[in-house]
Amino acid sequence: MAEADSDPRDYNDVSKMLQELNKDLERMLEQMEKISVKTTWMAYDMVMARSNPALVDQMRRLEESFMQCREEIEKSWKDILDENKETP
Repeated sequence: MAEADSDPRDYNDVSKMLQELNKDLERMLEQMEKISVKTTWMAYDMVMARSNPALVDQMRRLEESFMQCREEIEKSWKDILDENKETP
């Protein structure tokens, strides 16, 4: 008969564990919703970028300008390093 009666502490432990599990699942669901929204916006941005030829042209010019700037910085950096090596 003692086996049939469950300990109230066991019930409380299980109840707390289930509540924590529920909170964890809610947090995970919220994170998944945020990821889903971000993914949707990324897809929207990609579609907009591909369907707008002016934007594609602007992005290409921006990339070319970035590459030119990067090359100039690398040249300047190499020149500075070479100057420092030459001076004792």
